Amino acid sequence: MKWLAQDPALKKLSLKNPIHFLALGFGSGLAAKAPGTFGTLAALPVFLLLAPLGLPAYLAITLVVIVAGVFICHRAAHDMGVHDHGAIVWDEVAGLLITLIAVPMQWQWIALGFVLFRLFDIIKPWPIRWLDAKVDGGFGIMIDDVVAGVFALLSLQLCLYWFG
Repeated sequence: MKWLAQDPALKKLSLKNPIHFLALGFGSGLAAKAPGTFGTLAALPVFLLLAPLGLPAYLAITLVVIVAGVFICHRAAHDMGVHDHGAIVWDEVAGLLITLIAVPMQWQWIALGFVLFRLFDIIKPWPIRWLDAKVDGGFGIMIDDVVAGVFALLSLQLCLYWFG
């Protein structure tokens, strides 16, 4: 964990602080490599807990995750003194929850949703890249992953329609 000790921004956060704990994706954002992927992996148990609640509850909680994420990400970025530090991965949690809306509870579809979300989040096609570059604050941290989640959701639903 030498990387963590050398990052002065991360020294300003504490997993004991609930806002920091959530912003860091339950600690997954502290991964030295690919923290966004680890943050997305951390979202899988959240999805598995929410999916059995039914679509209306799932959508309501996903909306809360998104709206709260604006505050959570803003606060963590402010405390770190860095806009959209790689360790802030609550936006990945929200993005995967969006991607997996109404997906069948079969590992193949969940895995495809994971891959599609990571693909859109990494490649950042327009307007995701533009939003990532131009929108600041907690909303800016969240919006590119929300849109990546919507793109992945649409792609996954098309795959379900064609192949499901």
